[in-house]
Parts: sequence; C-alpha cells; structure tokens
Amino acid sequence: MDLFESLAQKITGQHQTIVFPEGTEPRIVGAAARLAKDGLVTPIVIGATDKVQAVAKDLGADLTGVQILAPATYPETDKKAMLDALVDRRKGKNTPDQAAEMLKDENYFGTMLVYMGKADGMVSGAVYATGDTVRPALQIIKTKPGSHRISGAFIMQKGEERYVFADCAINIDPDADTLAEIATQSAHTAKVFDIEPKVAMLSFSTKGSAKGDMVTKVQEATAKAQAAAPDVAIDGELQFDAAFVEKVGLQKAPGSAVAGHANVFVFPELQAGNIGYKIAQRFGGFEAVGPILQGLNKPVSDLSRGCSEDDVYKVAIITAAQGLA
Repeated sequence: MDLFESLAQKITGQHQTIVFPEGTEPRIVGAAARLAKDGLVTPIVIGATDKVQAVAKDLGADLTGVQILAPATYPETDKKAMLDALVDRRKGKNTPDQAAEMLKDENYFGTMLVYMGKADGMVSGAVYATGDTVRPALQIIKTKPGSHRISGAFIMQKGEERYVFADCAINIDPDADTLAEIATQSAHTAKVFDIEPKVAMLSFSTKGSAKGDMVTKVQEATAKAQAAAPDVAIDGELQFDAAFVEKVGLQKAPGSAVAGHANVFVFPELQAGNIGYKIAQRFGGFEAVGPILQGLNKPVSDLSRGCSEDDVYKVAIITAAQGLA
C-alpha cells in the first residue's frame, strides 16, 4: 500500500485538527479544502476571513469544513487566555506587551493553538522560513520529555521501497550525543510510517576500516544510541554500501543485524544528509517527503517554500499521523 493511503487509513475518523498559519497562501487554502473534503483532518487556516475566502474563490475551492481564524478578530476572552498562557510558558522571558506582539504573528498564534490543545499539529513554511516555523515551536511546545533537541527527517519513497534519512534539516554538526538522539528519534519516526527500523549510523568507515575524529564520533554515537534504545536494531559505523547492500554488508560487517538491511540512515552531519537525500531524489527517482521535525512535544511540520499544494496535503497527513503516535 502507498505510504499516504496507509496513513490516510490511520487518521480517518480520528478527528485530528491541523492549523495552517499561512491561510492566505493559495497552496495552503487548496490543500486545506482537499483535506476537509476527503474527511482526513479538520483544517484551521489563519487569516482574515475575507482574504481567505477571496483566495478560495480564485481557486474554485470549497471551504466547507475549514475553520478560519484571525489573530485580530479572535474573541477577547480566548485572546486573554492565550496571552496569559504564553507569558506563563515563557517564564519571564517576555512581558505581557511583548507576548501580545508575538501573538500577532501567525506562527506564534498557530503554535499557541497547538500548545493549548485547540489543534493537534501545525504545518507551516510555504511562505515563512524554517526559523520562523521552528522558533515558536521550540519556545512554546518544546521537546518531548527526555529529549534535548529536535532533528529533521525525510521519508524516501519509491514504489514499495520506503526509508528514513536524518538529519537532513536542523543540526549542522551534531556531536555524538546529538547523533545518538537523532538515531532514536528516527527509529520512532520509522515506526509511525510502518517501517520496522534497522538504523545505520553512517560514516566513510565501516567497523574501524578508517580512523579519525569523525569516525570516533559515529562510533560513540552508535554506542549511546544502542544503550538508549536496546530494543531497536542500531549499528555503526557503516559505509552506505555496507549498510544497504547485503553482499557488501556480509563482507564488511559480518554478524551485524543492520548491515545490508538498513532502512533508517543517520548521516554524520547536515551537509551529508542534505546532499544524500537530494541525490536519492534526483538521481534515484525517490519521492522525498519532509522535513519531518522529530523530538517535539507535539507535531509541527516545516514545508519547503517551493512546495506544491500536493506537498502541503501530504505533509498535513503526516503531521496528523504523528499526532496519533
């Protein structure tokens, strides 16, 4: 079954509510209308009602089942409760006046809807930069208990093949502790998408075939990840061919439960991850779905600014599925 068919089955009837801060962007409005029509999620789009409706009219989109909210016209009682909750959450880092200004920003407003339980997740980034989406999420939703950071994964899909690549979006030069956490977060993400994780900690070395600080970092990260998640198959350090090709894995890492069978690939730093997923996408013909933000208390997804309406639709389905995990 296609990934999105599978996820659609999971979320249908679960009444997940997803907020879209960029409610006057045509790609967002079109995707929200489709999601509501298909009965997959209840969309909340943020924007002035007349402007959202004008966009929908231009698209020929039916907004039945789509809720429209605007920070400027939000009921005063609800606005006061949101302001108080934000000031409390920021623990003295922002005054009430500053918090009031923050809530005029659609991303902060949408993030607070998620934090206060009025939405199950948020999808943004068609117009806003990554930092504008991630910053409010880190300040307000924060990381899961036991997590110290977030990371960004891509689901790589082609036909029946399905893999997780991480981190391809957030951590530029992760240390061993960060790499270990990326590994365990990615294993959790794999399970959300019906992938039984076999996690490869990637390097230019396999089992000590090369030396250097970069290799040592991956070796240390592997040991930390294995200790943190003893029930998950995690191994490293592995070169990509040893992780992916069974014959090479048997030769280079005999006895490994991961080598030759990996489906979750943890890259040693962001450059490698970003280059790797784009090579698979452009040369290999894989569909790259993401980035999926991992490690947050509640799901927030960051779109590419070059995304299509269909990308928005699919990321919203993923976000809703994360909310059920």
